[in-house]
Parts: sequence; structure tokens; C-alpha cells
Amino acid sequence: MNVVVVESPAKAKTINKYLGAGYKVLASFGHIRDLPAKDGSVLPDEDFAMTWDMDAASKKRLKDISDALEGADSLILATDPDREGEAISWHVLEVLAKKKALKDKTVQRVVFNAITKKSILEAMDNPRDIDVPLVDAYLARRALDYLVGFNLSPVLWRKLPGARSAGRVQSVALRLICDREDEIDRFVSEEYWQIAAQLKTPRGEEFTARLTAHDGEKIQKMSIGNGDRAATIKAMLEGAAFTAESVEAKPTRRNPQPPFTTSTLQQAASSRLGFNASRTMQVAQKLYEGIDIGGETVGLITYMRTDGVQMAGEAIDAARAEIGTRFGERYLPEKARIYTSKAKNAQEAHEAIRPTGFERAPDEVRRYLDADQLKLYDLIWKRAIASQMQSAEIERTTVEILARNGSASANLRATGSVIRFDGFIAAYTDAKEDGEQADDGDDDGRLPLINADEDLDRQKIDASQHFTEPPPRYSEASLIRKMEELGIGRPSTYASTLATLRDRDYVTADKRKLIPEPKGRLVTAFLENFFDRYVEFDFTADLEEKLDKISNGDLAWKDVLRDFWTDFNAHITETKDLRVSEVLDALNEHLAPLVFPKREDGSDPRICPTCGEGKLSLKLGKYGAFVGCSNYPDCNYTRQLSADGDGNGDAALANEPQDLGKDPHTEEPITLRTGRFGPYVQRGEGKEAKRASLPKGWAPQSIDHEKAMALLSLPRDIGQHPESGKMISAGIGRYGPFVLHDGVYANLESVEDVFSVGLNRAVTLIAEKQAKGPGRGRGTPTALKSLGDHPDGGAITVRDGRYGPYVNWGKINATLPKDTVPADVTMEQALELIAAKAGAKGTKKKAPAKKKAPAKKTAAKKTATKKTAAKKTAAKD
Repeated sequence: MNVVVVESPAKAKTINKYLGAGYKVLASFGHIRDLPAKDGSVLPDEDFAMTWDMDAASKKRLKDISDALEGADSLILATDPDREGEAISWHVLEVLAKKKALKDKTVQRVVFNAITKKSILEAMDNPRDIDVPLVDAYLARRALDYLVGFNLSPVLWRKLPGARSAGRVQSVALRLICDREDEIDRFVSEEYWQIAAQLKTPRGEEFTARLTAHDGEKIQKMSIGNGDRAATIKAMLEGAAFTAESVEAKPTRRNPQPPFTTSTLQQAASSRLGFNASRTMQVAQKLYEGIDIGGETVGLITYMRTDGVQMAGEAIDAARAEIGTRFGERYLPEKARIYTSKAKNAQEAHEAIRPTGFERAPDEVRRYLDADQLKLYDLIWKRAIASQMQSAEIERTTVEILARNGSASANLRATGSVIRFDGFIAAYTDAKEDGEQADDGDDDGRLPLINADEDLDRQKIDASQHFTEPPPRYSEASLIRKMEELGIGRPSTYASTLATLRDRDYVTADKRKLIPEPKGRLVTAFLENFFDRYVEFDFTADLEEKLDKISNGDLAWKDVLRDFWTDFNAHITETKDLRVSEVLDALNEHLAPLVFPKREDGSDPRICPTCGEGKLSLKLGKYGAFVGCSNYPDCNYTRQLSADGDGNGDAALANEPQDLGKDPHTEEPITLRTGRFGPYVQRGEGKEAKRASLPKGWAPQSIDHEKAMALLSLPRDIGQHPESGKMISAGIGRYGPFVLHDGVYANLESVEDVFSVGLNRAVTLIAEKQAKGPGRGRGTPTALKSLGDHPDGGAITVRDGRYGPYVNWGKINATLPKDTVPADVTMEQALELIAAKAGAKGTKKKAPAKKKAPAKKTAAKKTATKKTAAKKTAAKD
């Protein structure tokens, strides 16, 4: 009997079927160990000794593997063919060795790039040892991420309240997004004009030509800067005679792109399908692990975490055979196309992402796939097969035209292209959208037949006004492309990096564009001013290169850690003496366009609009940064720091009340205002005034008298419960919209439901909530999942509370991020949420009470508690 360890249970079942009765395939469910989210997990003073922790579920899985080995001949480690997969195999081997479960067993490492019978059996015939340099690179990367996150995050908590975490790659990605926003803030639009002529050939066919020169001056994009000059040139052209001076038809070839890598797949899926990086990888994972096709589970694509651009030889042969059958011999190049990988790390998975069988065209597997799976598989299949097809043959035509009006002259140019042979375009059309690298070529349409030296008839002269636009915000696709260009991070980590930025509320996505939140811009400004080296692109890229060299066996991993830690630790130590006033002064200057936008009247944007004497400045409070007056408490002017809705990055909605009308019943004025905690509507004045915060998703610009009245009328009585006779009401609370009856709250799906939900629906929601069991204040919610013990003691569980599912450890309750499935929460995620919650509260929570120690040890325990009280748990990168 041979025991085989893979990562996922889905793969385990399929692989066991391929290997037969002589094998037992068990899943590790990903990583079995990780660094505990607490102080001391990596010890630089002890030669970077690392402490690993295993949750209860992983311990059970390792016990199952250990038990299976008792009667087995060998252990075969078959985790994924990348750095993380190598690390998982190393962890499993380390734990089993400590448990003395290996004894005289043979240990082998095998890798396969696809979940197919052929790939797996070939891998079993070619075992190897654990790749030690690749594991060393993993250890170095994991230690670096821990040391940066665990030491830098507490600095943020102390010096910049409201910030949640910083990380080695996360912070640099955030800087890219914030730098682009700074460019947009500084951008000044310029006017320019373009002139085009609508012309007709002697055969009656029309086409458009654009102005390229006037009276000997070359006309470029910004050459015509005002309407007067544009009108002068237009008038000259309207009286001119036009002649085609030359016609040049130049054949060109457009070559196909290589098959997808992780990065280019994420870019294309974003540009073409609208998938974010996380969604792309989730769907790709399912296609890789296998789809039930006619009663058999088949892996449809090769491993989706790779930097490689070349397909295996047998895959190229299969692709060429399919091209000949499906498209014809004309579409088949004489020789196979060979692509060169640009990846720096040769130790990563080598083969590009491709179908495991080209005979399974998208239409033939359509009925087995859901909508997302079909879209992504279609993209992968077409790109891979196009990569081995003939080049497209295109004829590009350029017509140079001379216009004369007396002594004045002008030159115009018309261009067009015709596809003479579509080649690979028959399978895969080039994308020229944001984020995906397009092939050379243009979008010009086809020109009519034009002969040199023939006269052309003028139909119309157009002079159009334009204004330069700021650089576009990054989309996920273009950000991934930029990070790859700079050598920041690795493609396999981009999805998690972007997800972290969203989860931390550092960025939001609007129409697929990434917009930095004020919190994210504050963090970036702080790091650029006080930790500039660690958010520099070159520094981060150089560190990635060193990690690659560790993978190749060219550098010792602990040497890299020592070099990094010496300078980084010194920099962290220096910040202990950093005063908050220094931080605020630096941020006031760095973020002036955001914090102090220019005023229409040209007055000093830092003068308080309320008292007229105080100076506005950033203030740091319990809930983050806001703008306040220096004359506080005599002047209580405050303004939330937030981006407005028109996308210009200026601070929105100042504290000046905006009149919305009057309450028809009380005649009190209704105003829209903003305070330290955001925009709100108010009825009346003084302490007795009624106030209501704007719900999430309601922009201040959208608030009118009707909406304000609706908010101020909450909570709304819906009707009496048919059984209890007590009133059911609807309102908006800290955790969103709800209905309430006799102390029982039930969530509503949207804010709009608060104003429209009827009695029958409300009764149903209350009944469903009561059927789930007690919530907060009505007994302890039942645990949905037990994750094991916290490193500091005490059980960690996932529970469903009154306001949704959360992670519980002792007295700490950390709400799960939106769209997180409670059953899928891991110990690693739970520890991160608990650490972030503890940090946000500004104190390290005690573990749940343990057995009382003997009296003589009490003093020692108190001393230890004091010693660690100042140390806050850092959120990981």
C-alpha cells in the first residue's frame, strides 16, 4: 500500500480512481501549519527560528495520514507543482517525522501539471526529492511577510488610528493606486482641436482624412490649442482642392500571443469577462481539479498558477492536430511555435495554462459547465489553440493627401487596413482593452479604392474641440499588469493582495476601476513619509529577485533575512520617538489636494469656514482621521475625510448645512450636513434636533427633501403582529436595515426595503429569525464550526449572531467579511480577524479563563501579563 498526499479532497477522489487499489490518497486541505498571529513566531535574535501552529482540523488530517502509514510501504507527496505546493509537502514531512510515523518508509515527491490519468501515471514514474531551495524561498517569503506585517502594523495603530495593517506587497500595490490618484488630483486639463475632412473618390465612395500639417508646420495632438486657429484652418480647407499625392499598401503580419500565464489570464478575464482576480482563480481551480463529464471527473485545464508561456510537446502536437481538423491546413504553420518565458524564477510550474485535451472544445463541454466555468474555459481553449495557428495577414493602406487654397496648403492622411487572411484571429480575437497587452495593429476601417494623383471631392470639414483627460484609474487587470512589469509580488499572490486591500477598506471598485479610500491614502502617505524605502518599487522588486535566487539555490535564505532585518528593525525603532504632531504635519502637506481642496472664491482652503480664524488640520480620532479646527473647543467645526462622487478626489461635503426645505408638519428646516462620522440629515436646530445618518450607498449629492423626510421618519411602524399584537417596526441600525418585533431583529436585504416592506413579509422574516435560535442578548448562539484552540489558549468557533456570522474567541467577536461562507472559514483567517479586532480596540484581549494556578505563581502571571500588554497583535499581509 502506498499513501499519497494531495491538497484538495476533490483531487484525492479522482486521483485514487486513476491509481487503483494499491494506493490510498488523502488530502491535506491546503496548508497544515502557519505562523501564529502573535509575537515571537519568527525570532530574528535566534537565527530566525520559526514557530509553526496547527489547528485542530489539520491535526486530525495529519493523524489520518499517520494512521494510514502504519501499514504502508511508502509516502508519496503529490501537492501542487509550485512553491506553495512544495512547502505543503515539506510541512507534512516535518510533522510526520516528529511523530515518528515514517520509520523505514520510502518518501517521494511527485508533481503533475494536470489532473488526467496520463499526467498522474507519468508523475508516479518520475519521483524526486523535496526541492530544498524552493522550500527555503517559501520560508524566507513567509518570514519577511510576517516581520513586516507584525512590526509595521502596530506602528500604524499607534501613530495613525483607524489604519488596519501594512504589508510587504500589499502596501506597494496600494501605493500604485494612490500615486495614480495623486496624478489625477494634480492633472490640469488642456484644450485642443482636431480637424478632419470627409472626402469622396471619383467613384463616389466616401472616406475620412485627418490633418497632419498646415503651411509646412507638422500638426500634432496639441498643436491647435484654440477655436480661433481651428476656425482659420477649417476656412482654408473649405475652399481648398484635394489631391491624392501617394497611396501605399503595405502588407503586415500579426502574430498570436502565447497561451495564458496566471497574470495574463487574470488580465484577460477582467477585460473580457468582468471577473475580478479572485473570481478568476476560483473558477480556474474548479476547472483544474475536475468537472464531472459523463460520469467521469476530468480536469479540463492544466495548473493555473504558472509564469510559463510554453505548452508541453504533446500538447502542441494535439493543438496542431485540432487546428488541421477544425480550421484546415491553411491555418497550420509549417513548424510549431516556440514561446520564451519571461519569468525570473525557473523553479515555478513551467507549462502555460492550457486545456488538458484540445478535442474537448467549449461547445462540446457546454452542458457540463456553469456559466462562469464555460466563459473561462472558452477563453483558455481559444487562446491556447490560437497560439499555434498561422499569423494573420493584414494589408495596411496609407493615403497622403495635399490640399491647396491659393498660397496656403495643408496635408492630410487617411489610413485603413484589410485582413487578407485571418489566421489565428479565426479562433481568438485580439483584446485591446485596459490591462491586456494587445498585438500591433490598428482599428482603422477599410478604405475605398484610391489612386495616386487623382482629385478628391470635398464633402465636409469638421473641427472638433477636445480636452485632455487625466490618466485612468487602475483596473484590477491593469494593476496586475503594472505589478508584473515592476516585478512586485508574484502572479499567484495578486488575487489575495487585491482582496486584502478591499477587505481593509483601503480601496473600493467602481465600474471596475480601483479608487483609494481616504484611509488607504493616509496609510500610503504615512509610509511614504516615514518608511519610504519599504514602499519603493525598486526595493520591493529587488527583494523579489533575491527570493528567486534563493529558489535557484544561488542565495542562502537566512542571509537575505539578516540583511533585511538589520535596516528594517532600526527604522521601526526610530519611530518610537515619532510624535503624532509630526505625522499630522507631514500628512497635511502630502495630502493637501484631498484634505484642503481649493475653494471657488479663491480663499485660503485651510482657514476655518465657521470661525474664520482657526486653521484646519487633520485630526486623529478613535475612528480614524478627520478635519478639524485649531480653535477647538471654542470652534467645533469638523469635516469627514472622504472622496466625493464626481471622481475628482476632492474632499466632499463640508460642514456648511445645505437647505433641503422644511418639514410640512413642524415647519422646521431640514438640512444636509456632514460631521466627524459622515454625512447626515437634520431637522431643526440645537440639541433637540432630529438627526439621521445617510445609509451606506446613499451619496450626499442624491439626497433631496423626500429622501431626507423618509430617513428622519425612521423607525417606521409596519403594523401589529397577528399573534402578539405588538408593533413591528423597520429601521436602519449599526449593522444595516432591519425589522424589529418584541426584541427580535431580522435583517432586510436593502435600505430601500425599510421603506417598502409590508406586514406579511415582516412577520415571515421575524419567524425565520426566531427559528434560527437566540441571538445576542438572548443566549449564546450555537457554534456553526469549531476551529480548534487559540495559540494563547481557549477555543475558537464560528457562530451565527443577530447581525450575521462571526468568529468568537473568549470575549472577542470578529464579524466575518461580506460573502464569506462560515463553513469555509479556516483557522488562519480566524486568527487574522481576531488579531485585527483586538488591534482595533487598542488592547490585547486576555485569553478565556484557564484553571487557576497555585497561589505562589500568581505574581509571576501578573508580571507576564504586564510585560505583554503593550504589544498589539498585528494583522498579516
